[in-house]
This record gives sequence, structure tokens and C-alpha cells, in this order.
Amino acid sequence: MGSCQRLARGIDRLNGRVGHAAAWLTLLMVLVGAGNAVARYAGRFLGLSLSSNGWIELQWYLFSALFLLTGAWVLREDAHVRVDVLYARLSERARAWIDLLGTLLLLVPFCLLTLWVSWPAVHSSWQVREGSPDPGGLARWPLKALILVCFALLLLQAVAEIIKRLTLLFGSPAPTPPGAEPGGPPFREGV
Repeated sequence: MGSCQRLARGIDRLNGRVGHAAAWLTLLMVLVGAGNAVARYAGRFLGLSLSSNGWIELQWYLFSALFLLTGAWVLREDAHVRVDVLYARLSERARAWIDLLGTLLLLVPFCLLTLWVSWPAVHSSWQVREGSPDPGGLARWPLKALILVCFALLLLQAVAEIIKRLTLLFGSPAPTPPGAEPGGPPFREGV
């Protein structure tokens, strides 16, 4: 189990780094949106066109990138929306079984299906270097590639979560590292 646990830790670190880096897109998105709004109103006042479709699309692209690149990080942190009316009342082992089965039966097949279905559209977009149909718009092919990146990272994180749940259910309990809280999430490391 040691190599599997190292793999899970490595995936956790990768998605933690990607997630933390992508979180900075929030600030950039807000700055672009605010700058675009100021430019639009200043342009009306001055009688100039200071805004463009490119700025509007950039804000939209940043939001899409933020959403796509942080999905695996959110799964790692167990911060996704969950209706836990019953789940919170269950034992740790019962929750581990639910997480394991949900990941194996729902998340992994969904990621694989999405990768398979989206590959032709992303490939085609890259081949033709797809751009925006709007005047002054941005290239769309880099953003479409993030669909594949997102679901690949999510699939990797699903593997890490499966390893963690299997270790919790069937493995020997790992010793608590110095300074860590006992009973915390398995293998969670800082970035």
C-alpha cells in the first residue's frame, strides 16, 4: 500500500498546486471585469469605444478556467456541495463506503465519458485554431483544451480518493505525523 499512498499524496500535491494557482484567476477576473466596466462608462462619457468583445470574452474565459481548473482541488478538499442530511450522521466507515462507491460508479465513468466525448471537439478546435465568432474576440481553442485538462485532473483525484478510501477501509491505520490532528482526512498534505 505504500506506493499507492505515495501516488495519492502526489496527486493531492499536484491538484493542490493547480488549485492554488488557479484561485488567483479570481482576482484577475475581477480586475478585468471592473476595468471593462470603467472603460465602458468612461467611453460613453468621452464618446469613445474603450471596451471590446475581447475584454468581455477574457472575463468569461477566466471564469471558465477558474471553474475547470479548481474542480479536482475542490474534490481533494471535500468542499463540493453535498446534501448531507444522512451522510453526516453515518460512521466514518459508512461514509468511506459511500465515497468509494460513488467515486467508482459515478465519478470515474463520468470523467472517462466526458474525456472520450469531448476529445473530437477539442481536437477539431485545435486543428482549425478556432476563434470567437464575435469581432475582436479571442481564440477559443486554448479554453476548449482546459476541458480535457479539467477532467484528467478530476480523474486523477478520483484515483487518489479511491486509494484513500480503500486504505481507510482495508489498510492498516497510518501513524499520525507529528503536529497533525488525529482522525483528520487521510494523506492530506499542504501544498
